Amino acid sequence: MDIGLVKDRRPFEHRIGLTPDAVKVLTTSKHRVYVETGAGAGAGFADESYEEAGATIVFSEDEVLLRSELIVRISPPAPQEYQKFHEGQVVLSSWHLAVAPPEHFRSLLDREVTTVGYEIIEDDEGNAPVLQAMSEIAGRIAVIVGSGLLLNEFGGKGMLIGGAPGIPPASLVILGAGTLGCCAALCARGMGAHVVALDRSIAALRRLQAKVGADVPTMLATKSNIEKALAFADIFLCAVAVHGERTPILVTRDMLKLMKPRSLIMDLSIDQGGCCETSRPTDFSNPTYEVDGVLHFCVPNLPSEASRASTRALTNAILPFIEQIAEQGFDEAVRQNASLRRGTYTHRGRCVRESLAQSFGVEYTPVGER
Repeated sequence: MDIGLVKDRRPFEHRIGLTPDAVKVLTTSKHRVYVETGAGAGAGFADESYEEAGATIVFSEDEVLLRSELIVRISPPAPQEYQKFHEGQVVLSSWHLAVAPPEHFRSLLDREVTTVGYEIIEDDEGNAPVLQAMSEIAGRIAVIVGSGLLLNEFGGKGMLIGGAPGIPPASLVILGAGTLGCCAALCARGMGAHVVALDRSIAALRRLQAKVGADVPTMLATKSNIEKALAFADIFLCAVAVHGERTPILVTRDMLKLMKPRSLIMDLSIDQGGCCETSRPTDFSNPTYEVDGVLHFCVPNLPSEASRASTRALTNAILPFIEQIAEQGFDEAVRQNASLRRGTYTHRGRCVRESLAQSFGVEYTPVGER
């Protein structure tokens, strides 16, 4: 199969879809891999490393797209890029189509492109392997970034996240006790922060305490408990995820009045729309903004700041799917692999994810079922 890796043109996106080692696995199996020149530079992987792995370096994105049956990307393609995809092409990426405008979604159907979203690939136990890999990194980075944003020069209230002798630590409230929330809690506890976690699931809170320690207080994520937590939070970290669907709004603008001046909201649910009414996507050219005296940080591609580590983690998660598609073709692979089936949004002009079909008012057609 012809497989293409393109350079991601989203601002501050430094990752690439596959490492040179993964490319070597594919070329050893006689698949052809085309890599746009410079695509791996941001993650520290030179063109020469891909050439040594057996890939062909090409000098334009258009050439990669024309030659390849399977495209491996990172961030969601911009709507103007849809026209570059051709009928029958399989595009693996973070699509986040649940929050796409209806006209953009319908244009994908018109292109008859097969779209596989990293964020909705899900195994039989309900685990999302790609999302989990990125969340493990994002949770750690969020605490590092958040600790800096507490400082005066970055708009914060001048606190140390871990405190100092005679000085109490900052209070970090985590809304969502999934993978991202657990990793953020572990990192923050290691830095000495006071951590509180909220979730709608008692089971999720039990798992978090088992990993982080029983000294992390937990609360059910009811409206009243969220309001109580906002009142004492120095950092309020939103780590809510509903697989393949828009994140529910759990923090309204009126609730911001409960927060102390210059407190920080980090909405890492922003990829799926965000769970704060006042959230909007930002990037590292201007990562924060203020609403009613509360600092907001809503950068969606946070793992990109650890681009080499993130590329390796992403590769580990997606390479088995790519190998299966390359060996069997997409139609057979999606029949055999339920995780891949759950991760597919569109296939040959049809919407194959039921919740998405309902959202956009289009016909739902199952894919790959025997």
